[in-house]
Amino acid sequence: MTLWLLPLLPFIAGITIATMGDRSRAWLGTLAIVVLGATLTLALLAAAQGWSATLIWSDTIRLSAEFMPISAAVAVMVPAVALAVTFHATQHEETRGLGRLTGLLIVFTGAMELVVVANDLLTLLIGWELIGACSWALISHKWREIENTHSGLYAFLMTRFGDLGLFAAVMALFAATGSFDYAGIATLQGPLQWIVAYGILLSAASKAGQVPFAPWLFRAMAGPSSVSALLHAATLVAAGAYILARLQPSLTLAPGFGATTIAIGLATALAGGVIGVLQNHAKRLLAASTSAQLGFMFVAVGAGYPGVAALHLIVHATFKAPLFLSAGLAGSAIGSYRLDQMRLGQAMPFIAGLAALATVGLAGLPVTGGGWSKEEVVKAAEHAGFWLALAVMIGGGLSAAYATRFQLLAFGRCDEDNCDREVSVPSWPETLGIAILAVMTLALTMLWFSPVADAAAATLGSLLPKGTALAFSLSLAFVATGVAGGVYLVRHYPALGATGAAAAASDWLGLPTLITVAVVRPVDALARAAAWADDHVIDAGPRGVAVLGRRGSTFIAAADNQVVDQGIRWTAVFGDWLARVSDRFGEAVSDGIPEGTARLTGMIGHDLRRLQTGFSHRYYAYIIGGVFVVVAILAAGA
Repeated sequence: MTLWLLPLLPFIAGITIATMGDRSRAWLGTLAIVVLGATLTLALLAAAQGWSATLIWSDTIRLSAEFMPISAAVAVMVPAVALAVTFHATQHEETRGLGRLTGLLIVFTGAMELVVVANDLLTLLIGWELIGACSWALISHKWREIENTHSGLYAFLMTRFGDLGLFAAVMALFAATGSFDYAGIATLQGPLQWIVAYGILLSAASKAGQVPFAPWLFRAMAGPSSVSALLHAATLVAAGAYILARLQPSLTLAPGFGATTIAIGLATALAGGVIGVLQNHAKRLLAASTSAQLGFMFVAVGAGYPGVAALHLIVHATFKAPLFLSAGLAGSAIGSYRLDQMRLGQAMPFIAGLAALATVGLAGLPVTGGGWSKEEVVKAAEHAGFWLALAVMIGGGLSAAYATRFQLLAFGRCDEDNCDREVSVPSWPETLGIAILAVMTLALTMLWFSPVADAAAATLGSLLPKGTALAFSLSLAFVATGVAGGVYLVRHYPALGATGAAAAASDWLGLPTLITVAVVRPVDALARAAAWADDHVIDAGPRGVAVLGRRGSTFIAAADNQVVDQGIRWTAVFGDWLARVSDRFGEAVSDGIPEGTARLTGMIGHDLRRLQTGFSHRYYAYIIGGVFVVVAILAAGA
């Protein structure tokens, strides 16, 4: 067996399904279960047996895949989450284009698996570009609405800018070591080490929606809810945190890498928490929470605990995916994602219950898997400094606030304004995927038991940090405060973020406007100036040459007409003179030459006949005379 099968199976199958066109929901659902179920089985076998693979292109270029403890765990998580999400998509999303959507979700999964199993930067780059292309296609899935295609391009360009860092890292590593292998990163020194480490960090931050790249996650909400669920939980966004956790031992050797990673993660966690509290759009609230939660993972990586980051990544996937799927059902039920218009707890009680299991994990409440992994991040931060741990606790309190607000507004009890409306209840196939993910979330509560947590850490090849009772108590206090604050906002400000200053601040505190003013408009102005220069300066030369050419052609044509006409006239005069001369002397010359030649030939013949006497002695005399002539000639020549 080869490890290449893990990404190739879903990739090839997904392309095949996408090109088949639309089919029935049952047929597409069955295909999704078969393909992703087989991918999950391959991941389990590969992790258990330690598969590896190498594809040699040349003496210096090769692609390699290998399982490390962290990559093995994430490789199993990705198809497990994708299976539930993709099946939900086949049962819930619009039938128009459903075959293409299903196939692309499966391709997305295969591309992410390539990122996970990669053991060199070149293989990583291939997978990295594939997940970026898939995200663009999936966000723009409803391409007939022009705003969706604009959002897909915005997200693609924002993440592509960050990808420049990975390209620089690939080139720097090859220039330094002559290889793309991950092992070479630890051997680097000097500027090339800095380029590789910070190039990967830049690319990871853009994919993970960290500041200043975070606004693209809001634009990505143009895609179907199933796309948002897979993108945020187990593929593109998760890839940013995964690659830092995977390469942390080598990257942290670069000066200042840990502190920079912590700064990016902490700033995003706090800003994302505030924005999540202010958001009135259900999917955007969850998108802000994704940035914040991945910010916690960046903090754990920077603090020196990549295993904690990987554990939080896995736990986060199990509760974020069902939240997006349930938000999609709520949005479809009322035709809007405005939280203050939902309150579907009584209309959709089962979905409300499943969402609650995921919400408490997002809030970081005790006894939940999300609460456990968040506390591990706090412990990791405490090892780097108490004030850092305190900042993470504040981020945890904000998480509790926006999670509470989401649950109570989306699936709380209806009020007088919306209790009488008719809401279509989702079918059991639509609910099944969410239920599977909720069960996974519930199962991770076992991490609060020390033997289970230690075994999970050992599986990842890492140790769990030790924390203090004071930090744990403070963290729980912040969570409780966040829950209370979320309840208060729902009761007194249910439409917070719908209008006014809160609505403006909820769009990443004005960061998109800053990007537009500081980046987009200057680049656009530069492009317009370059276009003007191209039209009026650079093109002036060719246009001038063309004008001169036209004028020269006109002059040459006129001169040509005069010269040619004059030549024709002189030719006619010469021809007339030649004809007259020929008429006078031509006949005499033409007749005299053959007649004179004939007379001369006759005279010569008459004289030669005299030599033919018939006497032999005369012939001998002729021969002897000839010999003497030849001898005389040779003697004169000597």
